[in-house]
Amino acid sequence: VQPNNYSTFYDDQRQNWSIMFESEKAAMDFSKQVCIAKCNSSPVLESVLYQDLLLGEGQGVEGGDSLEVAYTGWLFQNNGLGQVFDSNVNKDKLLRLKLGSGKVIKGWEEGMMGMKKGGRRYLIIPPALAYGAQGVAGRVPPDSTLVFEVEVRRVKLAKECSGSDGLSVSSRDSPAPSPVPSSDGFSAD
Repeated sequence: VQPNNYSTFYDDQRQNWSIMFESEKAAMDFSKQVCIAKCNSSPVLESVLYQDLLLGEGQGVEGGDSLEVAYTGWLFQNNGLGQVFDSNVNKDKLLRLKLGSGKVIKGWEEGMMGMKKGGRRYLIIPPALAYGAQGVAGRVPPDSTLVFEVEVRRVKLAKECSGSDGLSVSSRDSPAPSPVPSSDGFSAD
């Protein structure tokens, strides 16, 4: 995915191609279908498949960074999108998470690495990196593959959470800098 509704790819002869789409939506829809096709053509899905839809700006996020995210989650059924089982897109509250904290499913932790503020990505997550054999009662059946469209709305890099002298404000035994316990690193705006 490139700026201005372009996508570039290469074929099996390593020939480079570019496609320009007439709209951002057309480019995103195509990218989603590419991701679904990759999933359907892999014999066993063992890792997270992801496809950028919009690149976003700034530095890519890594473990320890805090994000605010808008998302929609679907069940992957009959080789495509099934029903929506969760979304916060039309709600006032964004999901806040800290990458690497283990508070969200493993597939999110892996699939969101490198995303940038304003970026959108499509994730297809195998059951082992989602809710596994237990599922979520009434919402996600056991052993479900999940599809998410995630958009990073705000980012707070772990590196920005240090004191003015450049030293980390985290406790000494913690290998990664972290925000002061009373604050999650986001300003009140």
